[in-house]
Amino acid sequence: MKQQQESIYEKIGGTEKVRQLVEAFYPRVVADPLLKPLFPEDIGPVMEKQYMFLTQLLGGPSLYSDKYGLPMLRARHMPFPITPERAQAWLACMEQALDETGISGEERDAIWGRLVIAAHHMVNKSPSEE
Repeated sequence: MKQQQESIYEKIGGTEKVRQLVEAFYPRVVADPLLKPLFPEDIGPVMEKQYMFLTQLLGGPSLYSDKYGLPMLRARHMPFPITPERAQAWLACMEQALDETGISGEERDAIWGRLVIAAHHMVNKSPSEE
């Protein structure tokens, strides 16, 4: 019988580490002048959705899909003007959050690769359209 490979979610510490990542990430987002205008004043529900999404993305339980259906990230982000600069600002905040939470090595590389693809996929405006 083939042994199931441990997910990134499990390798980094599961629920606790994903929560730490989200909690390190969002203060940076709301402090960023490019990103803050895209988020509601009450960031709590956004943080919870991000926690559920990252849990699922990293191989943990399908919390996001169970509650909201398929992620359909680009469609869900279309109402927001996401420029290449905003995608880069989002990634910079996430990079700092990964540093703060001590996620490193091949797990970090795997997470980073997925997040870079996702961030660039969200871009829906050029700088001149903003």
